Amino acid sequence: MSLTRRDFLAGSAVMSASMLVSSPAFSNAAANAYFDGYRDDNGFRYRSTNFNKIDPVWHRQMVKYFSPESPGTVVVDTRNHFLYVVWENNTALRYGVGVGREGFQWFGRARIDRKALWPRWVPPPEMLQRQPELPRRVEGGAANNPLGPRALYLYRDGGDLGYRLHGTLEPWSIGRDVSSGCVRMFPEDVIDLYQRCPKGTKVLVLEHLGANAG
Repeated sequence: MSLTRRDFLAGSAVMSASMLVSSPAFSNAAANAYFDGYRDDNGFRYRSTNFNKIDPVWHRQMVKYFSPESPGTVVVDTRNHFLYVVWENNTALRYGVGVGREGFQWFGRARIDRKALWPRWVPPPEMLQRQPELPRRVEGGAANNPLGPRALYLYRDGGDLGYRLHGTLEPWSIGRDVSSGCVRMFPEDVIDLYQRCPKGTKVLVLEHLGANAG
């Protein structure tokens, strides 16, 4: 029986999960407990999240949310690790997220000016300087692509800020300060957000969260 690209990616995902574990105490079995099978999406396959393993506070849910921002705006509260899509009547759809770790936080206004299905990942020069062992390019749909099934690219005044709202291969990282400034989401959640946010969507990262950014 021949091995298809889809079969290869699905099998490689198991291996990539062990590569993502940064702590020796975090075993492959512990990592695998955060997944629950696979889902097909636009010709690729990703590992679905085992939400029984995830604290309900990080589950996608409608909440009361008082904000002066107009409906449709995305608001990121990195201190509390939430992303909100503002709705009418003081409500919002809330997602749990992983955000920038110490030294990589930022704040301000931006706009989603680009969206990608199964985006390729090219680490920026600054990241390669810190981690020269990283691959120079990872194709979309590859098992080790940290962006997952979707990416929404943040711009300001027509310029790419270098920050994205994207998926993650590490569901246990949601609710933590873990990234280089990007906002991580469960694969299921970034797919949902992608559908809700057209190009031109306004984004606000709350100022008090990144006040110490360099």
